[in-house]
Amino acid sequence: MNNKSQKDVLEKLFAVLEDRKNNPSDNSYVTSLYRDGNNKINDKILEEAEEYIEAIKSNKKGSIIHEAADLWFHTFVSLALNDLTANDILEELERRFGQSGIEEKASREK
Repeated sequence: MNNKSQKDVLEKLFAVLEDRKNNPSDNSYVTSLYRDGNNKINDKILEEAEEYIEAIKSNKKGSIIHEAADLWFHTFVSLALNDLTANDILEELERRFGQSGIEEKASREK
């Protein structure tokens, strides 16, 4: 998948997430997460992070990919609920290029 296709996937996903926020549907998992709010979504993110860690321990690439996708998805739901997008995260990551992780972390602690 090229960079344009990857960006298209993120844009499509965030369009759906925004649509679910603006047009709730009783048949939508995302709508149910939005209704339950940040605490429920945070619980799902923790659950998915634990499942991702277990997949890493199993060293099964298919499981790792599946659980990483679940973790990303629930993180994106959280971002969308809080009026943020993948682009906000990508911009932050881009800002950090050329700076060591040690320097970046030290700058946050001030």
